[in-house]
Amino acid sequence: MTPDRFVTELATIRLGDVFNPYADRCPDHDRANAPEIRRRNLKLVLGAALDLGVDTIWLGRDLGYRGGRRTGLALTDERQLQSVRHAFGDLPLQQATSTGPISERTAQEVWKVISQLPRAPLLWNVFPFHPFESGDPMTNRCHTAREARCCQNILGTLLEWLHPAHIVALGNDAHRALNRLGWNSICVRHPSYGGQAAFTKGIFDLYGLPVDTDERRSPS
Repeated sequence: MTPDRFVTELATIRLGDVFNPYADRCPDHDRANAPEIRRRNLKLVLGAALDLGVDTIWLGRDLGYRGGRRTGLALTDERQLQSVRHAFGDLPLQQATSTGPISERTAQEVWKVISQLPRAPLLWNVFPFHPFESGDPMTNRCHTAREARCCQNILGTLLEWLHPAHIVALGNDAHRALNRLGWNSICVRHPSYGGQAAFTKGIFDLYGLPVDTDERRSPS
């Protein structure tokens, strides 16, 4: 498996009420070549992770319309692209949209924590695309069991290919998906829906880092 082959296979998948950022173009927000830009960005990140020997993967649930739908990178919005560039060796990443950049709360929280770690993990999702409510592409919904089965081989292929030493599941959905595939993981609170403080504490405890008490008391 290579980054090019992996991303090319991602781009072949089509599902109803699901935006595939590596193949689909949003008529309202994307540049003309947005799918190509997102494919190239993901290839660059995967290639850099391999070259750097990244041994940890953080796994979320699915892409959001303010974040991964636009960037093609899990748990990453456009305002965090600069953080990704630096984390993986000054990658020449590009913005795929003609509007924005806009922020996603989850992406902000994830990269705020990553910036305090000695080494960035590779970020991925159980469902690598953006599922939305029928008729309203700018919404988020949880992927269905059928959709998960359609993409189960993708996650399995990625894990077998990279074979990470450590997998961190962000939330119970990701934890259960990994269990179904037979992969052990450490589950921490997902940072959405008021879980920022618990997420930060969970990650810092895992990495053996002190959590600022002011951060714990900050409102969610």
